[in-house]
Amino acid sequence: MLAIRLARFGAKKKPTYRVVVIERERARDSRSVEVVGYYNPVTQPPQVTFDHERINHWLKCGAQPSDTVSRLLKANPATAA
Repeated sequence: MLAIRLARFGAKKKPTYRVVVIERERARDSRSVEVVGYYNPVTQPPQVTFDHERINHWLKCGAQPSDTVSRLLKANPATAA
């Protein structure tokens, strides 16, 4: 089962996160299938970047987003270009 969740990176007390597609049973920072976005909560306002096309692909393939990723996706919908 695949999950779309956050993987923590960055220095102590200055976290940055990658939004990754990963096997649900793997550890938080282990090897992921694909990186589909970035989240930096330290900046004001927090910086969020998604590859919505790839996220939609993985959702169609059965990947389940975590609660936090679901909240970030709802707050930052894809914009039509």
